[in-house]
Amino acid sequence: MDCKVFFHDKCFDGACSASLFTRFHRECIKTADTFSYQGLVHRPGPMFNEGDFGAGENAVVDFKYSTSRKVTWWFDHHLSAFSTPEDEAEFRRGQSDGTQSMRRFYDPNYTSCTGFIMDVATAKFGFNTQGLEELRYWADIVDGAKYESAQSAVEMGAPAMKLTMVIESANDHALVPKIIPLLTEMSLQQVLDQPFLQELVAPLMERHHAAIDLIRERAEISAGVITFDITDQPTEGYSKFIPYYLHPEGTYVVGLSKSSFRIKISVGTNPWTTKPISELVNLAEICERYGGGGHARVGAISFMHDQEVEARKAVAEIVEELRARADSISL
Repeated sequence: MDCKVFFHDKCFDGACSASLFTRFHRECIKTADTFSYQGLVHRPGPMFNEGDFGAGENAVVDFKYSTSRKVTWWFDHHLSAFSTPEDEAEFRRGQSDGTQSMRRFYDPNYTSCTGFIMDVATAKFGFNTQGLEELRYWADIVDGAKYESAQSAVEMGAPAMKLTMVIESANDHALVPKIIPLLTEMSLQQVLDQPFLQELVAPLMERHHAAIDLIRERAEISAGVITFDITDQPTEGYSKFIPYYLHPEGTYVVGLSKSSFRIKISVGTNPWTTKPISELVNLAEICERYGGGGHARVGAISFMHDQEVEARKAVAEIVEELRARADSISL
């Protein structure tokens, strides 16, 4: 029997979560002979296609909740894990009455889904996590934006950071599923050293440096909010730390970009801001108003290519709100 693992695509924590779940399932559950993978991205409209679920077990990790009865496992840690109040009510009801036919686990207090899966698998199923410390360490750093500085984040010295760049930039849907099994079988440096990845790193680093130059040219800052629009230069991804590297005095960033499948508003909080947490805005709540979501300190909203007017209107409203909140606190 096959276990199909759906994971948050173009995301280091999503890939690590899929790898960790696979190893846990193989060692502790032992009901699957093979594992296959499919990436999921946040986009306008339905997040899941019922026809994509396999005939065997189906797992969703580091992504939104699905009410499908075909899903047998779910792990997530995002504040915006539920697309609708009805979805959350269904999850809560199943948790309280014990009628769930799938194993559903949710805790928004975790920095990474990788760490969450590791703890659940250890506590409930006796999973042995020895040798997986590096994976959790870097999943927490990357997903929690816990780099020591913007400079270290943008310069990408550690193998995990280069792997993140490759994963976030992947256009080939077969690439990340090829990486996933390796993440719990070897060190991150050994994964990065694989020839099929090494051939990608150099051109991606060139593109990374070009993105720094482009955002330097476009970024503006006012009232602590960094803004930029690079929709005329389509890209499949860029380092979200570049704005803070260029404008370390900024508290928030609102960036508008375009990829092959969406227009994206990226909203973030400077991880190195000196402002107290009590003064910071919950960005997940803002993004949810526009159909997006994320974490308290970082979020995103997706629009179709023909919704550029709507996307720009949302950007203007979000920027105005963040600047107004900053002004009200300073008074």
